[in-house]
Amino acid sequence: MIIQEVINIIEEFAPTRYAEDFDNVGLLVGDAGNEVTGALITLDTLEATVEEAIAKNCNFIISFHPIIFSGLKKLTGKNYVERTVLKAIKNDISIYAIHTALDNNYKGVNDMIAEKLGLVNRKILIPRKDSIKKLVTFVPRANADEVREALFKAGAGSIGNYDNCSFNVEGKGSFRGNEDSNPVIGEKGKVHFEEEVQLGVTFPVHKQAKILKSLFHSHPYEEVAYEIYALENENQHLGMGMIGELETERNPEDFLKEVKKTFHCGIIRHSELVKSSIKKVAVLGGSGAFAISNAISADADVFLTADLKYHDFYKAGKNIVLADIGHYESEQFTKNLLYSFLSKKISSFALILADTNTNPIHYL
Repeated sequence: MIIQEVINIIEEFAPTRYAEDFDNVGLLVGDAGNEVTGALITLDTLEATVEEAIAKNCNFIISFHPIIFSGLKKLTGKNYVERTVLKAIKNDISIYAIHTALDNNYKGVNDMIAEKLGLVNRKILIPRKDSIKKLVTFVPRANADEVREALFKAGAGSIGNYDNCSFNVEGKGSFRGNEDSNPVIGEKGKVHFEEEVQLGVTFPVHKQAKILKSLFHSHPYEEVAYEIYALENENQHLGMGMIGELETERNPEDFLKEVKKTFHCGIIRHSELVKSSIKKVAVLGGSGAFAISNAISADADVFLTADLKYHDFYKAGKNIVLADIGHYESEQFTKNLLYSFLSKKISSFALILADTNTNPIHYL
């Protein structure tokens, strides 16, 4: 396989279209046309990670965090970012980063945290609003089933846990082709009325090109009439954070002790334990202070995240317990998630979980 083929598989799972605007995801270093000798899956790409890739004959690193986050104006090796990139280039190693594209995935980073905690009744904490569109097209009644099925096959018509969703209205369409037309139905230069079905389906924005290609291929008309609308609807299967419930209520202190053990935390910094018991749990891997108000609005008893500042803890008030479990600790199982997904899709070359511990924080 070449690198681009692996990227295509990754982006079926976590499309880069859904990464945050501030992020830098995708292929950061290397040639997408290179053949893959092996892929090293890691949380971070550092010099030590590149060295591990070399030792294990991997010329492709699949990383959660991007080693290049802001622009590089020089490559002189003056800092760890430049040294890492230089080492990768010298050894013909490509680097791909997925980051917030996976954060926003329903089965991504936060679902993994929820799984480790044993949460049930899970849902996205902050659903996305800019990820759903609607296609409306007009099809001859005799061809409606064929076009509808083609759109479903291309990925349209899925709403939450349901698929093959559409709305159909029968009516009469009219058209007249000019002298350059080649109508499939009717005659050029004459007004024609046709019994048609107005077919409406929603679709995720990253599939628009594929869905339109399917529409044009399956539709019988020379000129396909269609409309696309951007919807304000929240996408319940895409967004930041997750909230769920413990199967049984827990004492707050006991719960945090279990979290510390499960995530191998050197320490957990938390706000006052204002709750008598913990049942509803919100999580957001990595830096999640921006979601404190969302966790409170969702009536969570506790919010597990990382990188909370001193004044962030004041925002808890008497409403919630805030717990900073560490950035690395909250995201450490992400590489296992990627490995599990890719190993089910790829069997033609080695997939290797990185052994290098990239956590820059140590505790006494």
